[in-house]
Amino acid sequence: MKTKAIRLHGKDDLRLEEFDLPAMKEDEILAKVVSDSLCMSSYKAAKQGADHKRVPDDVEQRPVMIGHEFAGEIIAVGKKWQDRFTPGKKFSIQPALNYKGSLDAPGYSYHYIGGDATYIIIPNEVMEMNCLLEYDGEGYFPASLSEPYSCVAGTFHAHYHTKYGSYVHHMGIVEGGNMAILAGAGPMGLAAIDYIIHCDRKPKLLVVTDISDDRLNRAEALLGKAEAARNGVEIKYVNTTKVGDPVAELRSYTHDKGYDDVLVFAPVRQVIEQGDAILGHDGCLNFFAGPSDPNFTAEFNFYNAHYQFTHIVGTSGGNTNDMVESLKMMSQDLINPALLVTHIGGLNSVPEATLNLPNIPGGKKLIYTHLNFDLVAIDDFAQKSAENSLFGELDRICKKHGGLWSVEAETYLLENAEKHGMML
Repeated sequence: MKTKAIRLHGKDDLRLEEFDLPAMKEDEILAKVVSDSLCMSSYKAAKQGADHKRVPDDVEQRPVMIGHEFAGEIIAVGKKWQDRFTPGKKFSIQPALNYKGSLDAPGYSYHYIGGDATYIIIPNEVMEMNCLLEYDGEGYFPASLSEPYSCVAGTFHAHYHTKYGSYVHHMGIVEGGNMAILAGAGPMGLAAIDYIIHCDRKPKLLVVTDISDDRLNRAEALLGKAEAARNGVEIKYVNTTKVGDPVAELRSYTHDKGYDDVLVFAPVRQVIEQGDAILGHDGCLNFFAGPSDPNFTAEFNFYNAHYQFTHIVGTSGGNTNDMVESLKMMSQDLINPALLVTHIGGLNSVPEATLNLPNIPGGKKLIYTHLNFDLVAIDDFAQKSAENSLFGELDRICKKHGGLWSVEAETYLLENAEKHGMML
């Protein structure tokens, strides 16, 4: 079977290519990809090429498919897995396989599986590690976004705290405590806010900082004080560039007690050190944002580590349980992945969008892999309708849903793309 895919050939070298998939083996699964959400991790892989820990050293000779936040439909199942998986079922994938301790992952390391493709071969190890997850919800894009939600779920589960005189680590955030999410008004920050105010273990105070009024205003419009209060959380949004002493300002919200849990969502030394400075007794700082520089460092107050028992963890991705939890919360309408989506595009838009991801404003860029159209912001649908009337109807549907993408919009796009000349 032929597939079309975006493949990484080396640093800054992404290409849309058509080629033959190999014959499916008895321990493999053939699948159709429908949607993929672009991730900053793909940007880092594209910029670093073989220097990236998950990208093979021989990528220039044997290119890999990119994209790891994807969903689709199972087409055919090899004999080994026919008792567990059924053709026609929708699926998502947890890319952090950790197969035999390897960092290899779909979207970084494999030649025939990645989210930015029309058809893929799912290798045996994905099923062996229970990382192929059938999805029974509506639409496809929520399942694509279950991966980023699993990352933030894992982040909160990785926090730990101690009790004086005990060496036991009590996992998870402090329930009813003080929490800060620094540089947290981007797409992953929104996912974290959405998750933490709707999960079963919440802080009492949640402070979200950023340096962009636009991002903060959008975050507050989507997840504001009323929604947080309805779930028992007091939320504050703070632009730290407008505060003379950010550390003093942030600590003042806790009456100088400090924060039990701090998450850092930008690989910026100043932000990490700010997070360290606002930690309270037994405070846990989680460095969520993966840096591109392998020599990236920041200072940490070891006096406080010794006398105030502060500590630091880092997380990179979630596990399968985190993804199952995210899918369950979506099915129960506890979290809303549409909050993250600000742009949609066809497969052809992926190379340029991925390589310029930090410079494109807004949240998640959602790709429909069988379609051919340039990346477009939801806010620009009305303007875009002059070129293609399909966007006029999408604009109407999105406004009906509060300006957000939706299963209704996705269904309309997929059902009407062909007659509007948008098939790949």
